[in-house]
Amino acid sequence: MRPEGRSAPAPAGDNTPAAPRSDAATLRRLFPYLWQYKWRMAAALSLMIAAKLANVGVPVLLKTLVDTMAPAVNPVQAALLVVPMGLLLAYGALRFSASLFTELRELVFAKATQGAARAIALQTFEHLHALSLRFHLERQTGGMTRDIERGVRGIESLISYSLFSIVPTLIEVALVLAVLGAKFDMWYVWITLAALAGYILFTVKITEWRTQFRRQANEFDSAAHTKAVDSLLNYETVKYFNNEAFEAHRYDQSLDRLRRARLKAQTTLSLLNAGQQLIIAVGLVAMLWRATQGVVEGHMSLGDLVMVNAFMIQIYIPLNFLGVIYREIKQSLTDLDKMFVLMEREREIADAPGATDLQYSDAAGVALRFEDVSFAYDPTRPILHHVSFEVPAGKTVAVVGPSGAGKSTLARLLYRFYDVTPHTDGSGSGRITIAGQDIRGVTQASVRRAIGIVPQDTVLFNDTVEYNIAYGRPGAQRAEVEQAARAAHIHDFIASTPKGYDTMVGERGLKLSGGEKQRVAIARTLLKNPPVLIFDEATSALDSANERAIQAELAGVSRNKTTLVIAHRLSTVVDAHEILVLEAGRVIERGTHSALLALNGRYASMWAMQQSTDAV
Repeated sequence: MRPEGRSAPAPAGDNTPAAPRSDAATLRRLFPYLWQYKWRMAAALSLMIAAKLANVGVPVLLKTLVDTMAPAVNPVQAALLVVPMGLLLAYGALRFSASLFTELRELVFAKATQGAARAIALQTFEHLHALSLRFHLERQTGGMTRDIERGVRGIESLISYSLFSIVPTLIEVALVLAVLGAKFDMWYVWITLAALAGYILFTVKITEWRTQFRRQANEFDSAAHTKAVDSLLNYETVKYFNNEAFEAHRYDQSLDRLRRARLKAQTTLSLLNAGQQLIIAVGLVAMLWRATQGVVEGHMSLGDLVMVNAFMIQIYIPLNFLGVIYREIKQSLTDLDKMFVLMEREREIADAPGATDLQYSDAAGVALRFEDVSFAYDPTRPILHHVSFEVPAGKTVAVVGPSGAGKSTLARLLYRFYDVTPHTDGSGSGRITIAGQDIRGVTQASVRRAIGIVPQDTVLFNDTVEYNIAYGRPGAQRAEVEQAARAAHIHDFIASTPKGYDTMVGERGLKLSGGEKQRVAIARTLLKNPPVLIFDEATSALDSANERAIQAELAGVSRNKTTLVIAHRLSTVVDAHEILVLEAGRVIERGTHSALLALNGRYASMWAMQQSTDAV
């Protein structure tokens, strides 16, 4: 990911998945987030070692206890009663200490784990908002959210399994081998190491082989989730076309693929578990055979046999879960890598190095200028061709034309959802300026602060009416929200509902009509009160009476503000200082309403057609 500057635009429609990085690279990417908690990491490791020392001490103490109780012929019964009691208390203390240190380790490191998960999740969320509109138009929301969810969960699983399962087991194995090698002969060490090597090799190989089935299951899970979310978001469309059975069939196909992948994963898991148990059983029998031989030959005590058995149980119990742990670690690394790949997706539009905030004066006003602007969403299909016009400070300019002419693209370029593209003839790429400053040279945040838009397609948050209006200026007081609602002619409607401004608008605002949603959008833009306004078919969903009322209100609000009006209904722009007629991405006519009618060209024919339609 480039740290600064504008990234090269991604090819349109490029959804090619990035090649997965190595596990070591993923861990290196995670490490800085954990290193912020290095002192907690050190404390947790210290507690982990203390817990394992206590755990290894338990079989040693058990051996002493058994050997002390063995010579029952000792006549000093009082001594025999005192010594075992002390050993029993010490045994209980060691057992408790091992558990206590383990819980303290979890408690100490919990802040690091949760802190890292929070930091990565927040960074991913912020990065997604920083990505271009092109990315969000191409994304599949259901699958993407599931990838993020698994990635955040993977952080906790990775830390829990690697630091708190694998590392403690390795420490305990090392301590046990040291005790066995020091107290007995090296055969115990070699048998243990051979069993561990066979166990680990078998586990890794089988787990690597079966990871493909787990990955397939995750992909099918994301696909099924995507289809379900997409279908539910388009609930009304499904109902309009009576396609419930069709949607259920599509979803069931995804679930069936998921079922087959999970069955393969479960079958291979059973094979893995059976092989692991066989290796453990062989190793345990070999160790106990060696120990019982030592007891029979007299150079090992009964307590030694008990200690060896206890050691093997302590080692092999966690090893029983090594396959699961290794699989979960691999899966966590895969999930985490997917989220890191998402975080490293290059921004198509980024602030230039050293970009400063847009500078302007409310008193002087803010002028907009499009200078020889060309643009194409796809290089093979240009949208705008050498478009030039100016919106003087405090004036209103309207852009009209047929659908697909490129009108809404002007607003997207002004907001820097996209950047203007170079001309194919090599004559440059044009530029867009606000207050005389090229918007590519200032920060995007400052550009968007200076602009307010009422979009053609209004989408609301699934929250209250007040929240959606106040979104134009977070932190606004209720009185300011109500004032904006009155200006947008929606206050009376809101007040008539049982919960008033606390009314929930539903998913994407679907509980409101199209006109009500559009008036909420107008209200939140009025509340923002920026120096530049864009009305993109701002009254297209309103009836004639409300349209005339809001047009009058918008005219008052836009007075002394720089306003770009994108319209299909020509009756809404007759008072604009200049009207541009856009067709096939080119400005073919410009002038005032009366001048364009007198020209008797494209605008005049559009006006006559709409007037005759309205009269019917």
